[in-house]
Amino acid sequence: MKKITIAGSGVLGSQIAFQTAFFGYDVTVYDINDAILEKARASFARYSDIYLNDVQATRTAVEAANAHLRLSSDLKVALEDADLLIEAIPERVDIKRDFYQRVATLAPEKTIFATNTSTLLPSQFAAETGRPAKFLALHFANEIWFRNTAEIMGHPGTSRETFDAVVAFAKSIGMVALPLHKEQPGYITNSLIVPWVTAALKLWGGDVADYETIDKTWIIGTKSNFAPFVFIDIAGLNTAFNITSTLATTTNDPQLHQAAKRLKEEYIDKGKLGIASGEGFYKYPDPAFEREDFLKYR
Repeated sequence: MKKITIAGSGVLGSQIAFQTAFFGYDVTVYDINDAILEKARASFARYSDIYLNDVQATRTAVEAANAHLRLSSDLKVALEDADLLIEAIPERVDIKRDFYQRVATLAPEKTIFATNTSTLLPSQFAAETGRPAKFLALHFANEIWFRNTAEIMGHPGTSRETFDAVVAFAKSIGMVALPLHKEQPGYITNSLIVPWVTAALKLWGGDVADYETIDKTWIIGTKSNFAPFVFIDIAGLNTAFNITSTLATTTNDPQLHQAAKRLKEEYIDKGKLGIASGEGFYKYPDPAFEREDFLKYR
């Protein structure tokens, strides 16, 4: 593989694009209009600083990564000669199905399709791709340069050749490849994390405890600074709301209904979306959980 197309320039799409370009691939980022793509350009500038400061990349390497990136709002142009398409568009079945029906007719025959969906299954879209044997899921974590996991999950019709090629690609861009043997909603990561996050949200939503007390309990009890509401700020409160509201509807859990309501009214409606907006449950930079006195009992 040499040429990679990323469809969707949001938080994770732009991260996947920059990481892939950093490892020397020619990357084209597609989104529905140029105004949205300009936001991706700003993200790339921010990632350049992160890679310089946190990844200890050289300025030459970061400049080379930026040189490997191009942006396009023309889907046909974005797919020209693509070896791999990674789809990172909104988590809606109708939007994804429409997208795959379009790219099925535009992409070269050689192009492998991979969805970065967090919650849906590749078998839900395999027929729309027109190439089910060359289609699978490739899931990355937020802050890809730090949480460098890549979960690879095929559907029953995915060919072994495709699966192995995507595993090799993931390793080639600095990921720890995590192959799954069969389809599982949420893969490994979210199958573990979602119950943990929703348990914390139920405690908060049901007024059992405030979010800082819940995080302190986790940090002290497990000796891990990766606490649930810290994670929600990293993942984004919109993501937390979407998961919580869906689970509240399917389980009819009153605490989850209350948590979803509070997420929307107290945070999302006020523009508090997490680290990306500078404030979620905590304010950034210098969030309370990083201060020395956060865990003090006096």
